[in-house]
Amino acid sequence: MSNSITNFENLGLSRWLVESLKSMKITTPTAIQKHCIPEILKGRDCIGGAKTGSGKTIAFAGPMLTKWSEDPCGMFAVILTPTRELAMQIAEQFTALGSSMNIRVCLVVGGENIVKQALELQNKPHFIIATPGRLAHHILRSGEDTVGGFIRCKYLVLDEADILLTSTFSKDLSVCIGKLPPKEKRQTLLFTATITDQVKVLQDAPKHDGRLPLFSYQVESIDKVAIPSTLKTEYVLVPGHVKEAYLYHLLTCEAYNESSAIVFVNRTVTAEILRRTLYDLEVRVTSLHSQMPQQERTNSLHRFRANAARVLIATDVASRGLDIPTVELVINYDLPADPDTFIHRSGRTARAGRTGDAISFVTPNDISRIQSIEERINKKMSECDKLHDTAVI
Repeated sequence: MSNSITNFENLGLSRWLVESLKSMKITTPTAIQKHCIPEILKGRDCIGGAKTGSGKTIAFAGPMLTKWSEDPCGMFAVILTPTRELAMQIAEQFTALGSSMNIRVCLVVGGENIVKQALELQNKPHFIIATPGRLAHHILRSGEDTVGGFIRCKYLVLDEADILLTSTFSKDLSVCIGKLPPKEKRQTLLFTATITDQVKVLQDAPKHDGRLPLFSYQVESIDKVAIPSTLKTEYVLVPGHVKEAYLYHLLTCEAYNESSAIVFVNRTVTAEILRRTLYDLEVRVTSLHSQMPQQERTNSLHRFRANAARVLIATDVASRGLDIPTVELVINYDLPADPDTFIHRSGRTARAGRTGDAISFVTPNDISRIQSIEERINKKMSECDKLHDTAVI
């Protein structure tokens, strides 16, 4: 694919869609879009690997919307994603892109009214954006009136495929895929920020007779795929019993006292303790974790996006794929056990060419974790110079 292509029309997208993108101030394709859109339009299955903030959603939404507009039939595509928040975000993008074309988008996630979802599915929406658990529930219990149209779907998309292909989702994913046309009669599109062993197995699978070969594209080598050059990674050595004090001083120091920040923790109870503590200290804070009712989760995200809250305390439910472009700082209050989780957390800042900082709190028990992370990102972290023990304690 030539790098000289500078607009979406040259990639083969419909004129109406190009205008829709233009109205959203999206005029220049990113690398993942330049490479994947033409191949998907040719009918090829696709695996796209690119760091977060690189435009993966439009890379699959663009060609599907173009093909749908040529034949706007009933259920056209199923898009699966691991979290409710990411599903909501994708549904918003599809609705916005297709607003001039009477597109019907159905969001199927947990925490929402299940009867209302079943009625929407009966109306044969064009695009179903879902989490596997809730969609599997409808397939098993809502009857053929609700899910019978799935057999005519032209596309299956797995967004954040590396997570969806883990054992956590395997049972529900099998139920969902089992209701769709067989793989030789649909296009399958996988997008991810990390190419895992499970994704590699699919890359290396033999092609079906009569089908174009799978198209696989990674924006960068696997060792670099998820850490943008504009991301500054630092650490703070913290005694375990005073982490809260260090967090407060970091968020209110001169360098970050006006910054939009996400603070990642490993447990929901920690998220709530920190939210209450910072609230009592008059920091504009909200939280996001799996124990919150769906409406509260949605409200928290809206508050953070609108800057009504400057700080979001989150478990990893928020670290996958969410596009909150203004985040300037990510703090790993608790280090994750899996280095790839660090990559996805850090990917909430320094998006689409912007700068950003990721600061990790390192207690004496975390030394092996920080070493694993540095090995994974192929980069040594520097010590943060914004905090001094004497100022904190």
